[in-house]
Amino acid sequence: MPELKRILYVEDEADIRAVAEIALEAVGGFELKACSSGQEALAEVTDFGPDLLLLDVMMPGMDGPTTLEALRKLPELSNIPAIFMTAKVQPEEVIALKKAGVLDVITKPFDPMGLADQIRTIWRAHSVE
Repeated sequence: MPELKRILYVEDEADIRAVAEIALEAVGGFELKACSSGQEALAEVTDFGPDLLLLDVMMPGMDGPTTLEALRKLPELSNIPAIFMTAKVQPEEVIALKKAGVLDVITKPFDPMGLADQIRTIWRAHSVE
């Protein structure tokens, strides 16, 4: 996989989105496109060209798995790696989410100071496969 620089982040909760933006841009040094819904992500993603999709799971309208499915139908995003973020952390829930074809699942609440490193660790673990 190439170096991780650009992340499309979809999160409906404004407070969580704001914390993650600071964590990923200011602390992590990533270029971030933050969207408040799956619909917004679909409308804005093609101009952005992300290296990674970071998706909340529980959102009104299009949830994370539905958003991922829709994004993967776009030819330029069909092979872009994805990570889910969720408060649903029961082992069977995590297994089900991973079956959607994501690299990993990050649990909420996340550590803002460690989020960028957590994402880089996941990225590196899958780039050697």
